[in-house]
Amino acid sequence: MLTLSNLKFFSVYLFLIFILTNCKKETPTPAAPAGLVTFNIAHFVSGTPLIRNKLIYLNSAGNQYMITELKYFISDFIFYKSDGTFTIIHSPRDIFYIDEDLPATKTLEFKDPVPAGSYDSITFIFGISGDKNKSHLFVNPPEALMSWPEVLGGGYHYLMMNGKWSDPLGTLQQFNLHLGIGQLYHGMGYNVDSIYAFVQNYFTVKLSGSSFTIRDQEVKQFRIIMNIDSWFNTPQVYDFNVWGGAIMQNQAAMQMMKENGKNTFSTNFSK
Repeated sequence: MLTLSNLKFFSVYLFLIFILTNCKKETPTPAAPAGLVTFNIAHFVSGTPLIRNKLIYLNSAGNQYMITELKYFISDFIFYKSDGTFTIIHSPRDIFYIDEDLPATKTLEFKDPVPAGSYDSITFIFGISGDKNKSHLFVNPPEALMSWPEVLGGGYHYLMMNGKWSDPLGTLQQFNLHLGIGQLYHGMGYNVDSIYAFVQNYFTVKLSGSSFTIRDQEVKQFRIIMNIDSWFNTPQVYDFNVWGGAIMQNQAAMQMMKENGKNTFSTNFSK
């Protein structure tokens, strides 16, 4: 017969079962095997590290030149596997500012884990894609100082590569190779009132030599090399004496830089 004391005992028993059942720790799901990736950026000319402010370089057109300043954006890194799957890098950001004057900008540490396995290739965008390249995206320097004139399409420079070259008379001339949104003009001049269309000049780079394997918990370090001489030599020859030192409103010259730029980058493993 169920008595009051038995009922109390049974109630306490059920309560204890409930507490023990609900306090039981769940076994955590093991994290998928993954590693981390870091890129170190280096700038070379003709196979050796860039030396600035010295007139020591010669391009395929026979122009003697020097580099005084180099800064640019790269973005949207993607790692591809042979089975067609890929990993998009998002964190801590997906747009990176690189500046030869700021060594810290030449180390890219990705916080997104990269699933363990073998990868065939790495791609990224040189510059900033059209859907992201909006004015006032950056509010602080140095990135904010890369703004592209609003009247010429807005957004930001993809590339600022400045320097000097020796013209046929031996006079040093300034060049400012600034790549960004291009413009198409009615007529022969570059009057901003005659602009009838804008051209997106960012481009995708597929890194040569970028196949790799990453293991669980491994930190893989790459060195990405920009071969500066390729901007002037491959596949088209850029002649300063023909094109001059400014390309900002010259879409034909920017198109040449865009085509050559796809061949400027390579990579290898630091370890």
